[in-house]
Amino acid sequence: MERNEMLSRIEELEQQIATLPVGSVSVTEPERQRGNMSKNSQAVSNKHDFMTNVRLGESLRAFSGSVIKYRRRECYRKLQDYVYGEPQDKVFILYGLRRTGKTTMIRQIFADMSDEDLARAAFIQIMPKNTLAEVNRDLKYLEQEGYQYVFLDEVTLMEDFIEGAALLSDVFAACGMKIVLSGTDSLGFLFTEDEQLYDRCILMHTTFIPYREFEAVLGIQGIDEYIRYGGTMSLGGIHYNETSTFASKESTDEYVDSAVARNIQHSLHCYQYEGHFRHLQELYEKKELTSAINRVVEDMNHRFTLEVLTRDFRSGDLALSARNLRRDRVEPNDILDRIDLTLVTERLRELLEIRNKPEQTIVLEDAHITEIREYLHLLDLFREIDVVSLSDVNRKAVRNIISQPGMRYAQAEALVKSLLLDAKFSSLSLAERNAVLGRILNEIKGRMMEDIVLLETRLANPKKEVFVLQFPVGEFDMVVFDPVAASCEIFEIKHSSEVVSQQYRHLMDGTKCAATEHRYGPITGKYVLYRGESQAVGEIQYQNVEEYLKNLKGD
Repeated sequence: MERNEMLSRIEELEQQIATLPVGSVSVTEPERQRGNMSKNSQAVSNKHDFMTNVRLGESLRAFSGSVIKYRRRECYRKLQDYVYGEPQDKVFILYGLRRTGKTTMIRQIFADMSDEDLARAAFIQIMPKNTLAEVNRDLKYLEQEGYQYVFLDEVTLMEDFIEGAALLSDVFAACGMKIVLSGTDSLGFLFTEDEQLYDRCILMHTTFIPYREFEAVLGIQGIDEYIRYGGTMSLGGIHYNETSTFASKESTDEYVDSAVARNIQHSLHCYQYEGHFRHLQELYEKKELTSAINRVVEDMNHRFTLEVLTRDFRSGDLALSARNLRRDRVEPNDILDRIDLTLVTERLRELLEIRNKPEQTIVLEDAHITEIREYLHLLDLFREIDVVSLSDVNRKAVRNIISQPGMRYAQAEALVKSLLLDAKFSSLSLAERNAVLGRILNEIKGRMMEDIVLLETRLANPKKEVFVLQFPVGEFDMVVFDPVAASCEIFEIKHSSEVVSQQYRHLMDGTKCAATEHRYGPITGKYVLYRGESQAVGEIQYQNVEEYLKNLKGD
């Protein structure tokens, strides 16, 4: 069906709906002001057959009861300002991946409302079978009855939402009604904002949850806990990890499938009458697009694990880890002195590179991967950090970062554990296998801590350049360059709670510092971010990484 024809049919439906009788019982404003919410909502329900699932009055108070004591996310204030601010002829869009606090924030709004405001509020739960024509009919009735605040949850489930969403801003918001839309279909909202709701909506994305919010809202402290469980607003990270000890690949894959892959596929299906699939059209028609998206996400994690094994597991810091294990006061262990870690690493790399090849039936071309990565970026799930080589600043590599650390860690942990079940490792004792596993997972946590610091620092400093700076030998884990001040700060990031001179040897290297200052201006600070207490060691400032992340201010 052509777009003009579809819009014409919607207009006809609206005209037909406008002529339908709405009943004779009305709810007066004085009744609302006296707080007779239950009576009002019953009267409305009795005289109007809602086409959608609508909650009114006292049911909203019950609906919000369980979240009264929950702490508020930082973005909650923005939603609150819209609801109680001056009319703007705009709708408010609250969007993000599953389990990032969207519906909870709406329930918190209801919990904070006075009886008078709650009597004029409605919550509409959209189902896949609903249409914009049905929503339009119910909204017209609510508007007639004086309802001021209307929240529509999972609105992108409607197949005609993307192509007809302007109805909500042009008709209802323009008349003073506060319309809040929420849903997990982030890409669908972005498509809608680009066309139907262009300049007629306020967007608030919930997917990225920085460390400071993870700690402040959930009350879970520690960078390691954030690495293992960060990314959703659920206690214990149960949507990534089945328990606090073992990662669940199945639960993580299910999240990727339902929260990410289906999100992209549904949005493309509903946008431009399926006219925006581009190179992904063939995969979609063969019903293989979801699998392809999952494979791209999983491949990113495979590459990440390989990088950890090749860069970190065999790094010069190995001697430090061996020494720390040897002198551990609780469980001293000399396993790293006795195991051929080079052989272990090579075996793991070999298994990683061949993993899942028998199941790979789809040939993914570069064009497919590029477009899928574009959509992952739009979903706020995937970011890139520049890796600059000082010997050739025009040639930049990138570090791929998944913005939900719990998801990445759960996949990496499950992958490594499955690899260690290989027959060639069975000759090791249980204690030895656990020691190797612990060593690998600690390296993964160390690399992930670097990624978290890089990502959050960049997001908090949009006017500065944040990147990894590589030299012919060694690198600075992070450089923050201020083009306006023509100066920079340099960082090492260590997943350690101890101060060791080897950690800051690059920061004290006169040749590296001189080359950096020549390119990026005076170095105004040299820092080591680690898990110990903040302190100064000569000109090196050791900062606790959790304190550092909590002090970052978002853009």
